Amino acid sequence: MRTSELHVLPCGDHAVLVELDDLEDVLALNAALRDHEPPGLVDVVPAAETLLIMFDPGVTSAERLTDDLAHLPDERPATDEPPLVEIPVSYDGPDVDAVAAAAGLSAAEVVRRHAGGTYTVAFTGFAPGFAYLTGLDPRLVLPRRETPRTRVPAGSVAIADRYTGVYPRSGPGGWHLLGHTGAVLWDLDRTPPATLLPGTRVRFTEGRA
Repeated sequence: MRTSELHVLPCGDHAVLVELDDLEDVLALNAALRDHEPPGLVDVVPAAETLLIMFDPGVTSAERLTDDLAHLPDERPATDEPPLVEIPVSYDGPDVDAVAAAAGLSAAEVVRRHAGGTYTVAFTGFAPGFAYLTGLDPRLVLPRRETPRTRVPAGSVAIADRYTGVYPRSGPGGWHLLGHTGAVLWDLDRTPPATLLPGTRVRFTEGRA
């Protein structure tokens, strides 16, 4: 990986923030770090166009880690296929008809396209256990709601921009709600607490959730 491709910023004494061109570059660097872990790496937090890399200053430094990043291989070695999680969904959300109208589709076609996709967890954030899933059908790519809701019920399955996701707990939100699931995606009594980790593949199955 060439140094010119990386824009690395210090982030305190224990982390650096790598700015990248797009989500695909973020996922590629995240995968390379998993396969070729540099000394002192503590944790990696991917986002849409950045990668926060936390390190142990007793083992490495920001400068040394930046050099390690520049020498990561361009090609990711073949690995096992990521795990697949199936999430049952009742497509009874309040925004199905509005999404259908905006997309120029029938409500049934919105459901078919959403349930027909295989998604990948790109990164997590916003709330504990909330995963941003890529792979949304292009016809369903819509901007967020102009007016966010003050409360979205836990388990709501939603779309916004090029992502789909599931609200693991109730709270405010501006995504379009297509349905709901009873699947528990965040549980502090589990190890790990989150069901959907970066790299996990996801399918939504239409039916009673």
